[in-house]
Amino acid sequence: MIRVALAVAAGGAVGSLLRFFTAAWVANHWPRHFYLGTLSVNILGCLLIGLLSGLFLLRTDLPLELRTGLIVGVLGGFTTFSSFSLELLKLMEGGRLPEALAYLLCSLLGGVLAAWAGLALARLLH
Repeated sequence: MIRVALAVAAGGAVGSLLRFFTAAWVANHWPRHFYLGTLSVNILGCLLIGLLSGLFLLRTDLPLELRTGLIVGVLGGFTTFSSFSLELLKLMEGGRLPEALAYLLCSLLGGVLAAWAGLALARLLH
């Protein structure tokens, strides 16, 4: 278990740095379109989590540390949107459409509302 946790920690560091450098590169080249960095990592992360999940279903012989380090660590540090997208897809593929829709709406609306509430609270405290 400790080896898997270390793989996740190392992968998370790599993913976070990749996200930072991607966002910095985008902001440097297109300062008006700062959001494209986040959009890019989210779309790329979704592509990669789908690809890796599919490959790992075929290659169960690969070490758990590698599989978990890449998916949970690297992609988790790169973007949590990829995990959200895969979980939503699994719910839909499992025929759990009402639960998938609720998860989608709660995640998007709840996230935006929570960010708004956090900003409002910070302004109140300032």
